[in-house]
Amino acid sequence: MARTTPMRLIELMVLKQDICSVIEFLGKKGIFQFQSNRASSDDKSKSNSDFEILTALQEAKVFLNESDLQIDEDYLFSCTHPSDEDRAAAKKFLDNVDELKKKEAHLQSELKRVKDANDEALSFSNLKVPFEQLDHLSFLSLRIGKIDPAVIDELKFAVGDRAVIIPLGNDNSRIMAAASKKARFALDSELKRFGFINMEIPEDFKGVPDDVLESLKRELSETEKTFEFFQEEKRNMAKAHEDMLKKLLATFAIGSQIIEKQNSLEATNLVYRLTGWIPEESCHEMMKKLDALTEGRIAIRVYEPYEIPSVINGTEKVPVKLKHGKLVSAFERLIFSYGSPAYGTIDPTPFVALFFTLLFGIMFGDAGQGFIFLLLGILMSLKVVKIGGWNKFAPIFIAIGTSSMIMGLLTGEFFGNEEILKPVALAITGLFGEPHSPILHLMPDGSAHSIKTMFMFFGVTVGVGFIINSVGLVLNISNNFLMHRIPKALFGKNGVSGAIFFWYVVLMVIRIVVFGHSFCTADGIIIGITLFLTMFSEPIHRIMEHEKPVFENGLFAAVIEAIVELLETLIGYMSNSISFIRVGAFGLAHAVLGFIIATLSEMAGPAYLAVMLVGNAIVVVLEGMIVAIQVIRLQYYEFFSKFFNETGKEFKPFAFEYK
Repeated sequence: MARTTPMRLIELMVLKQDICSVIEFLGKKGIFQFQSNRASSDDKSKSNSDFEILTALQEAKVFLNESDLQIDEDYLFSCTHPSDEDRAAAKKFLDNVDELKKKEAHLQSELKRVKDANDEALSFSNLKVPFEQLDHLSFLSLRIGKIDPAVIDELKFAVGDRAVIIPLGNDNSRIMAAASKKARFALDSELKRFGFINMEIPEDFKGVPDDVLESLKRELSETEKTFEFFQEEKRNMAKAHEDMLKKLLATFAIGSQIIEKQNSLEATNLVYRLTGWIPEESCHEMMKKLDALTEGRIAIRVYEPYEIPSVINGTEKVPVKLKHGKLVSAFERLIFSYGSPAYGTIDPTPFVALFFTLLFGIMFGDAGQGFIFLLLGILMSLKVVKIGGWNKFAPIFIAIGTSSMIMGLLTGEFFGNEEILKPVALAITGLFGEPHSPILHLMPDGSAHSIKTMFMFFGVTVGVGFIINSVGLVLNISNNFLMHRIPKALFGKNGVSGAIFFWYVVLMVIRIVVFGHSFCTADGIIIGITLFLTMFSEPIHRIMEHEKPVFENGLFAAVIEAIVELLETLIGYMSNSISFIRVGAFGLAHAVLGFIIATLSEMAGPAYLAVMLVGNAIVVVLEGMIVAIQVIRLQYYEFFSKFFNETGKEFKPFAFEYK
């Protein structure tokens, strides 16, 4: 049985001139987990100029509407930390973007003013009151008069954002000035300074003059065109600088993480000290590459885990790394979501992969529906189908799909139909005797044979539970021996004494029920001894460890604790075994549900295909989720609880990422 990956602690003494290159190497290699250092935690007061530039670049990306610009891990790792040329290019690019931002803000403000003036004037175009009264009825102040055409541009610059100046007529000798009520005094002052002569509007004139409306409309159209030209300019800039922006984002993402890590290290004016964990198998190669990278300007020391004082006294846990193939590694998250195995113990992932696949197949036996999972897993592994971060679990879908198909072949179910696979079942059973279909008949039909088959099926699922519980016990016993915890390995409900009690009782029940034997004295002796050693495991531990007093809280308390331990042992093993009846119940329920869908489809007549598709879709999605949850529950409570007495620390190496 494979144990967790052996680890080593590496201490690196790196010169200041090499620190960026070393951290970059470690971040791209992704096999070095920095040791937590309480004395040198991240100093938030230290600046990170690359992070500031990265933030500005990300804001520029949003401004340029480059949401489709994605940086994957391969591209990120192809870049390096920023050079002086990169910093200069980033500054120039950001300066250009800032100019665009200012220009856009100005144009947006100008467009809003012109549009507001136009809307305001239009709202009074049909108002049947004297024009001179408009100033009292709206939020817009209008001034119409004569001015020297040569000073119009200067006037526009002088009023700035406070007003809109619109030339009237063909010779530009007349203008209309529009401003908000708040800005009317400033507008009047500027108009007077540039020699504006207010025009008298006839007393009988009502509404807004047509030429004023036309001029406002023309001004709005020109402003909108100018704004659209700017948007095109912005799009052109984004397209022209897309590759450069992508490279700068990746480069400064690396640079910011290097500086962040560098700020957290112990250092003198010339030397940095790095300590961290690395898998033993990668140790030699990494040392050679670091030596070459720094041209020998590096000091490296390697430590065994149990040479480290913090590990010996228990204040630090050695990080745990599991090493598997593609299929088994997909089940690792199921382990780490519960907790990390302790360092140096047996890796439970292969057992989890096997039991998860087996239990799912028993509870979800249908060749057609299983094929859906198998096909989905294949498409996810080929990245034809992308479902967020779920693609890494493609091997799990392939495994449970295959398991469900095998179980479906045994029960004769193909999307709930029992006729399609009938020839296959007859051919297979014909090889071993009289042909019959299905191979395993789960649907009860009232006959004695079907009832017997159903109970045998439930017996098989309980037997699977016995195997899973037994493997959990063996893992717990083995782990305690590996960690030199002999008393815990030998005594207790999950130790040798508890395991022998559990196994002996199961074998005794089989002997009595199947072979007709009776309970004998030897049975009582073996059960009594194993229960006694299990009940009083705590005092026995203290005796073996030479701890005093033996009964820490007194004899009476020890007896009460022993009785509680006895009840917990009996109830625990009984519930752990009976719990697996639900596997058979779900398998039977799935068969019944398939039968119901097939029956409803036949009753639907012309809508046969629609009912079949909808029914099976519901089963695949909803029942698939329910079965998966039940399998996880059985793994957590019946399997993990046997040996997960303490958790380790998952190996999380330093690696660059783009957020």
